[in-house]
Amino acid sequence: MINHGFVRCAVANFAGELSNLESNTNKIAEIMQTASDARINILVFPELCLTGYSCQDLFLMSHLSNVNYYLDLLRNNSYKYNNLLTLVGCPISVNGTLYNCAVAIYEGRILGIVPKQFIPNYDEFYEKRWFQPYTDFNVKEIDLWGTGDLIPFGNLIFSSSLGYQLGVEVCEDLWSVIPPSSYLALSGANIIANLSASNELVGKDEYRRELIKNQSARTISAYLYASSSGFLESSSDLVFGSSLYAYENGKELISSTAEERFSLKGRMETFDVDIEYLTNQRLHNQTFSDSKRVSHPSYRVIHFKQYCNILKPKDLLRSINPLPFVPNIQEEAGSKVCKEILSIQSTALARRLNAIGCKKVTIGISGGLDSTLALLVCAEAFKKLDLNASGIIGITMPGFGTTNRTYQNSLALCKQIGTSILEIPIKDACLQHFKDIQHDPEIHDITYENVQARERTQILMDLANKHGAILVGTGDLSELVLGWCTYNGDHMSMYGVNCSIPKTLVKHLIEWYAEFCCGNQKNLRDILLDIIDTPISPELLPSNGEEILQKTENDLGPYELFDFFLYHFLRNRFNGEKIIFLAQVAFSKKYTVEQLTMYYNRFISRFFKNQFKRNCIPDGPKVGSVSVSPRGDLRMPSDANCSNWLIS
Repeated sequence: MINHGFVRCAVANFAGELSNLESNTNKIAEIMQTASDARINILVFPELCLTGYSCQDLFLMSHLSNVNYYLDLLRNNSYKYNNLLTLVGCPISVNGTLYNCAVAIYEGRILGIVPKQFIPNYDEFYEKRWFQPYTDFNVKEIDLWGTGDLIPFGNLIFSSSLGYQLGVEVCEDLWSVIPPSSYLALSGANIIANLSASNELVGKDEYRRELIKNQSARTISAYLYASSSGFLESSSDLVFGSSLYAYENGKELISSTAEERFSLKGRMETFDVDIEYLTNQRLHNQTFSDSKRVSHPSYRVIHFKQYCNILKPKDLLRSINPLPFVPNIQEEAGSKVCKEILSIQSTALARRLNAIGCKKVTIGISGGLDSTLALLVCAEAFKKLDLNASGIIGITMPGFGTTNRTYQNSLALCKQIGTSILEIPIKDACLQHFKDIQHDPEIHDITYENVQARERTQILMDLANKHGAILVGTGDLSELVLGWCTYNGDHMSMYGVNCSIPKTLVKHLIEWYAEFCCGNQKNLRDILLDIIDTPISPELLPSNGEEILQKTENDLGPYELFDFFLYHFLRNRFNGEKIIFLAQVAFSKKYTVEQLTMYYNRFISRFFKNQFKRNCIPDGPKVGSVSVSPRGDLRMPSDANCSNWLIS
């Protein structure tokens, strides 16, 4: 699709005049024109914005009953606003009963009218004095202007040719025990619009945000919320906030600051909703599908056509995180996530050790990122079990490519943590093996490299047997996905603590540990920071002992890209074209489209070809939303063809 599944939306309010229909209509029309010029597809105004929410008994006066006239003006004007679906709040009289409604206007038509179902009548609210809740489900069409043209009324879903299904609820509907949006979502609505007029009380905004966020997550929908401007409403007894919010499956797209909420000016917030993402999440979440068995109201679907806008990466109105697995460790929430990740890893290992009655582990320490994180996990697990860190047998195995920097860091790291340390050089053993298999050690091919990896794993396994320990694996999620591990070498262990931690996250977890967990251990902190700055390398090719000559990202490609592709391929299940589009947004001018495509195809090719390695990986804990365990998240044949996923 030329818009990659994105729908452009806006929520808006304005500084209107209470009970001045003409003035408010003009301001709504101005905003509609602005939205149309900005190629917006959906525009949501607040509850009763045509009149103002706080008119009280004026709702029963003949002047305000003239609302149909001004609705007709908006309808006529909407011919000019191409491709724009607008939701406006106003009172509608039906058979002598007044309803608080949302009116859907599109290109000269009123597509339908949705009445409010739950009318608050407690504390500061006396809405039932003027409005009735919509309970007469037999009323499905109304003649608004007495012309014989019937307008859909009641339980409606607006279905666009762009692929979204829009459901509507009004203010208090969200606060009910079972909001209408729950039933709307089960009936297919993937965008929910809430037209609201919510007053401000101390602490209410935080609660309101949580309601919106949680309902968006629960319904796997985009939730668009527009509340009335404080300058439009009366302040006789209440203050109304100018709140504009949007969430997508529980993730914030836009929100209002305290200053904005109490501003006397109106504003419009524009953003892009990813319909394809929501659709994929619903397909994946079987609980969502199972919930459809629950009895719920039937909804009339109103179909209408909208055309796709050609969307370029520079025009996308949302941020795309280039490091989707990585929390911001400088923020409290990000630091909390890192702590939780380490707790999950260490608790999992502690549970396994306790279950098998084991009090020792062996672990290969290379002075690189993965083994460093795994060692920190071991140390935390031993603390949980009240075991001495000496039961962690850290083994460094210098080979042909080991540099002094990584060698010294591996020894110093074990010393600072207090583990046992063994040093077992592997050069002689590998040379003997080359001789045994008749391989020329001057030929530095895959055999040359894998012999070293398998020799190290053999040592680690045998020492685990000797000391009554288990071998803790250090390989990470990125390596498993790319197959960047030696089959029956570093691919194998007795428990893999990093199996769902991608490389980009490994680095940031160590950085977080260095900054927040080292306390007064300055030496440990300095070692960790130096390990972070060390180029990623298996150190399998001969070196001079000082300079790291074999750099993984020079040979394989940037891990930041592979992890980005991994997230959007496995987590969001996007196709290649969309992933490249998102990568252009996330990495801007850092990579060309050609480079992104090349690395993406490399990622896909390696991912498919190396499933056989993932089908027999050791046990290990799932930490985030992406895992490749054959026992849990990824059941995939080893001989599937990747052609359909490649980009030509």
